[in-house]
This record gives sequence, C-alpha cells and structure tokens, in this order.
Amino acid sequence: MSKDAYTYTSLPGTSGGALAFLFHGTGGNENQMLGLALDLLPGVAAISPRGDVSEQGAARFFRRTAEGVYDMDDLAERTKKMAGFVKAHIKEAKPSSVIGIGFSNGANILASLLFADPKLFDAAVLMHPLIPFEPEVKGSLAGKRILITAGHHDPICPPNLTSRLDSYLRADSADVTLEWHEGGHEMRQNEIVAARAFLAPYRATANTAGART
Repeated sequence: MSKDAYTYTSLPGTSGGALAFLFHGTGGNENQMLGLALDLLPGVAAISPRGDVSEQGAARFFRRTAEGVYDMDDLAERTKKMAGFVKAHIKEAKPSSVIGIGFSNGANILASLLFADPKLFDAAVLMHPLIPFEPEVKGSLAGKRILITAGHHDPICPPNLTSRLDSYLRADSADVTLEWHEGGHEMRQNEIVAARAFLAPYRATANTAGART
C-alpha cells in the first residue's frame, strides 16, 4: 500500500526517533489532532491521515449504518487499507517506536488496527473508543501498552462497552491503563494529563537514533 493512500499532514521529528500516527474523530480532518500531538509528544514525528469515508459530508475512517452500528465488511477493508498506509510510512521512516493516538472514530480504527496486526504499534492511546463487537485479535497483545480514556456519562460510548473493551484487552495480556472523567464524549484535562504521562517514554526516545526492529 502506498504512503499516499490517504490525504495526510505530517509533523517533522528527529530521524530514527518515535513516529506517531494520529486519527481524528468523525467530522474532523488531518489537522484536528496536530495540536494534541505537539502537546503530548513534542519533537516527535507524526502522520495524520484524513478519513476517506464521507457521512453526509463528515469525514470518517469506515462506514456505519446507524449510531454504534458498524458496517463490519467495510471496517475490515478500511482497516486493511490503513494498515498498508501505516506500514509504508514505517518502512520509510524506520522509527525507534510507533505510537497510535485516536479520538472517537479515530480511536475505533486504531483499535481495529491493533486487533488486525498487534505488531504495528508499540503503544496506543484510545480516546473515547466504541467497540460494539467482540474483537478477534490476530496475534497477541501481550505486553502492548494501551491507554483508554472515557467519560462516565458519554452518550456515544457507553461506559459498559468501554469496560468490556478494557476486559478484552486485559484478557489478551495487554498492559492497559483506563482513565475516566465525569463528563461525556468531550476530551477533558485529566485524560490529556494521563496521555502525557503515558507517552513520556516516547518523548525521551525522540532524540535517540536507531531503527525499530
């Protein structure tokens, strides 16, 4: 798959350092997550693709038939396409580590990538994901560092489904951190603080040469 399979924006970083992939929410674009990335991972290279599915003009990464009801065939195809895009950029950049950060629909495509190819990412931040199906992990998530952030009163991502995702990941031996806030589907300061702390090791590697093995 070509590294130009999606329209995307990139942030420069230290050669051989960490590489972050940023996935926006429904209605966002390739610029939506840049400010957050600069806050969480200053100095780290980043690639931010724009979703190529339009839902009444709102960009998404895969189709759905209703709120919380996914077109699973389309999700599989879009996941395969995104995996190729990610691999093409990894091949070119030869980073020391690969990080995924996604919000809402972006967190969902990132989670789907983790299920389909656990080796793609060294760590992932899933902000308000909604996974209304039982994941089939193709490989092992053992030791994979994953942060989930969520709202106790999120009308889009019900807390019980967040807890179920947490349980699925832990059952596959992932190293999961779960951060809640008392709001809804919006990002709040405590989850940003949690993400900043979670990603601290990768900021430290931003200036470390050497390719990922």
